[in-house]
Amino acid sequence: MKAWLSGWKSRQIFFMAAGIALASFAAFVIFWRHTTTQAAQPAAAPAVPVVVSEAAQRDVPIYYHALGTVYALNTVAIRAQVNGQIISIDFRQGQDVRKGDVLAKIDPAPFKAALDQTVSKKSEDEAQLIDAEKDLARYKVLVLKDFETQQNVDAQQAKVDQTKATIDADQAAIEAAQTQLNYATIVAPIDGVVGFRQVDIGNIAHINDVNPLTVLTQIKPCTVIFTLPQSDLGPVREAMLRGDVSVLAYDQDDKTRLAEGKLLLINNQIDQSTSTIQLKAEFPNTDERLWPGEFVRIRILITTRKDAVTIPAIALQRGPDGYYVWVVTPNDTVEQRPVGALVVSEDQVIASKGLNAGERVVVEGQTRLDNGTHVAIRAPNASPEAAAPRPDKS
Repeated sequence: MKAWLSGWKSRQIFFMAAGIALASFAAFVIFWRHTTTQAAQPAAAPAVPVVVSEAAQRDVPIYYHALGTVYALNTVAIRAQVNGQIISIDFRQGQDVRKGDVLAKIDPAPFKAALDQTVSKKSEDEAQLIDAEKDLARYKVLVLKDFETQQNVDAQQAKVDQTKATIDADQAAIEAAQTQLNYATIVAPIDGVVGFRQVDIGNIAHINDVNPLTVLTQIKPCTVIFTLPQSDLGPVREAMLRGDVSVLAYDQDDKTRLAEGKLLLINNQIDQSTSTIQLKAEFPNTDERLWPGEFVRIRILITTRKDAVTIPAIALQRGPDGYYVWVVTPNDTVEQRPVGALVVSEDQVIASKGLNAGERVVVEGQTRLDNGTHVAIRAPNASPEAAAPRPDKS
């Protein structure tokens, strides 16, 4: 009996030990599987920080761009029209002058003397005419009484007519002498700006001098001549048919607007060697910001797109199938969306299709994106770390 009890206790201890070992093994297996499963699960990818901008709807002007040269509306070389000594210079170099202002004077004495001489000659001939007309009147009375012949009357009539013709010649000589005297005073033929003075007081001016006294340039208004590709001829002509075409002039950096004017004309021939058309625009230039010979950037307004959907140019990407943008969905993921694009400036693009006003597009951080990527919106000037989610310290 004792042996049986001793064996039963031994078996009981064995089964208990086996149970404990089995329970420990099961716990180990469960723990190992849980740890392996957690290790096998990939960590959730962090959100990519991006800067976004909303597509806006607005009226967008469409400009053609060109490089042009400023020209004066009129340029006049001021020269002497009579020979003589210059006795005064009445302008300052670079001065604005009005039409009719005196620029210089030539010694008028010789021309005044010539004028006086022609006036005296006319007075002499007028006196002779009076005498001849009186003789003619007497001859006509005498011929009626047969005291004079008709031949003498006709001769006297011819003398009167000849004297009248001489007086007419005298009047022409007076006008010519007066013109020469007027030319001794050199005046501005147009409004403009005087250039360098090329003659000094006391010099003898000649009609055939190579160098002018100065050059007078009219810059208010002024013109700009520029060229466009031949393919732009149609849209430009259509714009002109609708009315005045606005033209803007910018500095060489294409940053600062200098003046606004209107298109005057398209040249009547296409340059076949370059396949370009030449155009001329006129600017009031009241503030004289345009100067003859200056190179300027031209923007010619062709049309205005009404209610166009626009996005920043930096948002536009180009792939093998064309243009696309990254659009941020309401749940802060992105999708690649193809769009039709018309680049209107270095900062702005018209999305002609594929995008609606109000949708958000990525303008910074596109390199790390793929379809479905979660994004974190950050301010344009903030660092990327500012938009990243902070780790939970709990």
